[in-house]
Amino acid sequence: MKTKASIKADPSKGDKLVKRRGRLYVINKKDPNRKQRQKGPARKK
Repeated sequence: MKTKASIKADPSKGDKLVKRRGRLYVINKKDPNRKQRQKGPARKK
């Protein structure tokens, strides 16, 4: 999946890009308010 320009991950601030279940997440252990998500393909039920 391509990363959108709207998703910004700054490793110097502790951000990590993680791909889970087809979605792209930005997680941060130091500052939990910096979470982001990029929508991926819809999941099948």
